[in-house]
Amino acid sequence: MKRILLLTLFVTSLVFAEHITMPAKEYISSGSVTDIVVNNSKLYTATNAGTIDIFNLKSTKLIDKIKVDKIKDFMGDNVDSKIYSVDVLDNQVLLLSQAKSGYRRVHIYKDKKLELVIAYTKNLTIAKAKFLDKDNILLGLLSSELISYNLNTKEYNWKVQVSGAKFSDFALSEKRDEVIIADESGSLKIHSTKDGKYIKTLEGQNLDNVFQVDYKNGIIATAGQDRRVVIYADKFNSAYYKLSSFLIYSVGLSPSGKRVGFSSDENNNITVFNTITKSVLGKFGGNRMTLSNILFLSENEFLVTSDDKTINLYKIK
Repeated sequence: MKRILLLTLFVTSLVFAEHITMPAKEYISSGSVTDIVVNNSKLYTATNAGTIDIFNLKSTKLIDKIKVDKIKDFMGDNVDSKIYSVDVLDNQVLLLSQAKSGYRRVHIYKDKKLELVIAYTKNLTIAKAKFLDKDNILLGLLSSELISYNLNTKEYNWKVQVSGAKFSDFALSEKRDEVIIADESGSLKIHSTKDGKYIKTLEGQNLDNVFQVDYKNGIIATAGQDRRVVIYADKFNSAYYKLSSFLIYSVGLSPSGKRVGFSSDENNNITVFNTITKSVLGKFGGNRMTLSNILFLSENEFLVTSDDKTINLYKIK
């Protein structure tokens, strides 16, 4: 009788055990991955090893590498320059990297040449840099300042102080005409990228620091320190949140905005759900370190990076 009871409990636990989907493919980078972008079937990965690793997206093979110069640390030793963000537009690659005295530098890689466009001597603590168009880039500073910078004139187009809270992240709309800024206050500020003018604030959902924000097709998603993943459907003036069992470090939306993935537990698993029906579509695992990025390639495929060299590709069945 005891054996039958134990067998019944074992079978029941198997039936009701949560299914976790493992990666379909993996890419191995030079170091921990801080940022990723996909362009023309190539995967560009920014690493803490001072490189942008470029992979063939389909074959997963490393096909090229961009390397920035080493820097001296406070002990005077030569160390790798951590790359904080990467972006690609046409045939240009934008790199934001660590420099001296805690400041940052910005390079453009074009025609196999690396050009310094913003030196560390500008004393800017830039946290994120992305293209607005081929001539202008957007800089997000830790001080929650936003700067639009012209690559041709080497001058600011505009500069605004978004808030008094520490900057966390920003996301651009598909047309790159609007930017959503996240910070430690929990609220989101939306500004025009044309002139930096304030548009509106989204608030009342995250109660603490928002680590990441994403924006796709009028849907905004946040990853919160308060264990909340928030979905704002700004065009419908609606918002809601789902509560996780752990801090949510990363979030990513599908191209349509109808699906979202977020880091959902202490085991670095990702949960994907439908942003309209709120129904869970699956749980995905196999990441050994804290997640840093979730990037959807389509409605059914997404990439995940972490404080590890491995980049995982998942498929939603």
